[in-house]
Amino acid sequence: MASKYDGLARIIIQNVGGKDNVASVEHCMTRLRFELKDESKANTEMLKNTDGIVNVISSGGQYQVIIGNHVGQVYQALVEKGRFEKQADDEETGKQGKKGLLNAFVGTISGIFVPVIGLLCACGMIKGVLVLLSTFGVLSATDGTYIILSAIGDCIFYFFPVFIGYTAAKKFKVNEFIGLAIGTSMIYPTLISLMSGDAINVLFSGTALESNVYLTFLKIPVILNNYTSTVIPVILAVWFASKVERFSKKVVPNVIKSFGVPLLTLVIAVPITFMVIGPVATWISGLIGMLVSTLYQLSPIVFGAFVGGFWQVFVMFGIHQGLIPIVINNLATMKYDTIFAATATASFTQVAILLAIMIRTKNKRLKTTSFSAFFSSLFGITEPAIYGVTLPLKTPFIISCITSAVGGGLAMFLGVKFYNMGGQGIFAFPTYVNPNGNALHDILMVVIAMAVAMVLAFILMLIFFKDKAEASTATAGVDLNPTNAELASPLGSTQTPSSDSPIVLGSPIAGRIVPLSEVKDEAFSQGYMGNGIAIEPTEGKIVAPADGILTSLYPTGHAMGITTDSGLELLIHVGKDTVKLKGKYFKVHVKQGDAIKKGQLLGEFEIDSIINAGYSTLTPFIVTNNNDYEQFAVTDQALVGTGDIIITLNKY
Repeated sequence: MASKYDGLARIIIQNVGGKDNVASVEHCMTRLRFELKDESKANTEMLKNTDGIVNVISSGGQYQVIIGNHVGQVYQALVEKGRFEKQADDEETGKQGKKGLLNAFVGTISGIFVPVIGLLCACGMIKGVLVLLSTFGVLSATDGTYIILSAIGDCIFYFFPVFIGYTAAKKFKVNEFIGLAIGTSMIYPTLISLMSGDAINVLFSGTALESNVYLTFLKIPVILNNYTSTVIPVILAVWFASKVERFSKKVVPNVIKSFGVPLLTLVIAVPITFMVIGPVATWISGLIGMLVSTLYQLSPIVFGAFVGGFWQVFVMFGIHQGLIPIVINNLATMKYDTIFAATATASFTQVAILLAIMIRTKNKRLKTTSFSAFFSSLFGITEPAIYGVTLPLKTPFIISCITSAVGGGLAMFLGVKFYNMGGQGIFAFPTYVNPNGNALHDILMVVIAMAVAMVLAFILMLIFFKDKAEASTATAGVDLNPTNAELASPLGSTQTPSSDSPIVLGSPIAGRIVPLSEVKDEAFSQGYMGNGIAIEPTEGKIVAPADGILTSLYPTGHAMGITTDSGLELLIHVGKDTVKLKGKYFKVHVKQGDAIKKGQLLGEFEIDSIINAGYSTLTPFIVTNNNDYEQFAVTDQALVGTGDIIITLNKY
């Protein structure tokens, strides 16, 4: 079935080096997470300049393409077009040995947990709401409604080894059903029931590792643990099983491989899991919980300030995914967590800052972008705010980190704890419902911490905000007349503009000027790609707006990126979805990497043919690094010819 994101999916596939360069791809709340065989084959600049993509970063061994709230739809189109269901083995990718320990760890954890995060949050919210309903007497634990909803809420947590067994198997490239079998065996009811009886022996008596023995396997003592809700044991067990399966494939005859490989793998992996991997992993889990608890006890305020203050930085680089198993482990071992509790205010400081910007700015495009990101941040999705507003403006991002640190430290001072996985932003409140005490205490405390952090962020933003001129109305005091002596010389001439001299750009296309806000693509209309203007062409020619380098050129000829001699980064994008024409009706006269001169013919396109094919030719002309300039003015002329000055900028 065709999707409106098919074109974007094709662009992404082509610019990550083609589908053969993709070892694996997953997605989280806002971004596509690729593992590429050779990252040097990816065209990062082209992706960054593609409408529909907020940003591209490489972190944690992953190549991350940030999409926004509709990442799920883009992912579905991507999987369909690239047929990524079957992925290469680690040996084929050649990546595992090159990532480094931290990157390999984050990449592995992301691959295992990202697929279940949505379900995990949904079930956690149900659990939190049930506690509130029980506290207020709306439902009792014996009501049928309560029991059924409780079954939904508890399903993933009780059977967590089963879910993780499946996703870990996919990540470690082992038969998924073997992963499921290992997970189910670890929570087999008969084995769990044995722990309620008398122990037949005690191992490591008198030490921190003292453990009861309830049964033996081939006369070898087995230390039983309750593995429901646990994380680390099943991950290590499936990793071990992946090694056993590869060995099994080599030694089992082809005639019985279909059942012989799973048989040999399970007969070896499951007993080893119960005798060695499970107990060791349980001890490791306990130590991790003790370490987090110890750091918290040393100084709750410092702990909260550090985690809260750096959380948005963690999110930017995607390394926050590496903390998820620690949080889940804390919930399993301690029944609460302080890491996520310390991040409670992070998205809300962004909300306060965006609100302050909307109040202070006269820039309609910045106001529109902030408004859209405001609502995303309310729901805990902060990437549009970070990449679209606060990070490019620098000061707002610094303020958000500082106030999030204050909020995190205050939350820990007030004793806030996190009791269930759940939603983000305003949907996170059920996660602070204490099921074993005062249900509302932590919610009240976290609201206090949020309020303090938000008020502080709002006030600081009002004080330190420096507005940016509106592109369509900031022409006052700026002479856009081409005969003006200051502006008449070409940008790439031998005369280098001083820091006080305005920089001018000629129109790359002849046509009718259209405000960028009228482009029917929010990546452009809401300023995600940068500031600029749109042109409805009257002539199918593209000329260089300034001297510089053609840094990117899409193969179909409909989009190109230019870096001018003065450092401006420009994007010219002819039409919407014209990539689907696959170069038809476009002719390119230059190649990527060429030095170009202002007014030079770069390409041509057939306006009537493109329109008759059902596509718009409205062309956004964007300065993607416009945040380096305090004044951004566009011409008030309705019609322009190629080379006419249409944009003027002044540096800070």
